[in-house]
Amino acid sequence: MTPADLLPLAAASAFIFLAAIVRGYSGFGFSLLSITALSLLFPPAQVIPAIFLLEVAASLHLLPSIWRQVHWRSLGLLMVGAVAGTPLGVHALANFPQAPMTLALSVFVLTATALLWRGFSLTKMPAAPATLAVGTATGLANGAFGMGGPPVVLFYFASPAGHAAGRASLIAYFLFTDLVGLAFLAREGLVTSQSGLLALAFLPALAAGVWLGARSFKTADPKRFRRIVLVVLAGLATITAVKALLAL
Repeated sequence: MTPADLLPLAAASAFIFLAAIVRGYSGFGFSLLSITALSLLFPPAQVIPAIFLLEVAASLHLLPSIWRQVHWRSLGLLMVGAVAGTPLGVHALANFPQAPMTLALSVFVLTATALLWRGFSLTKMPAAPATLAVGTATGLANGAFGMGGPPVVLFYFASPAGHAAGRASLIAYFLFTDLVGLAFLAREGLVTSQSGLLALAFLPALAAGVWLGARSFKTADPKRFRRIVLVVLAGLATITAVKALLAL
């Protein structure tokens, strides 16, 4: 392996580490940050399966400490919706040209960032039909872009479930959706030895970042941290959108 080959891996590992800090602290954001950044360095069809594998590893690491805080009732409905939406998203990933898919990914990230920046406030948990719809939207985005976080993040952090319960439920939910997504990606032939090796190369950065983020959960200022993450997301999505437009 030449120095020219190592430079993209080093840059990608730095992105993975920063995204893993976000994941360890908030319970979400890893896919949004890492896929948007790594799509500048690698093809999305190669990046997304690797990120799915890393997401599973991150969730398994965090799950024992948050198990009792999960909001299980809403989580079950979200899972049902995700099963329905994920195959449609994976089919789009496997069959659509790269540049339009990358542009769609960027628009998705920018839209989600705007929604998260505005914030929502609900007085009670949504009813079953609305919860199922959120789950379906999350599955579709997860299969197509490998980042189904925004709909379910909005769902939990706008709800009266509470910050700790929302974070715990997101961690449990993403473990489920990532396992489902991996199964569908494998069916389409997108989970390869190359994507597995890529995930292994990023595992040390993931472990270090998740540990640091989880350690900071009880002391960091959530509002300031949230604003920084959203600014980073918007910047990365804009760069990726420009790249995709030039490739069209």
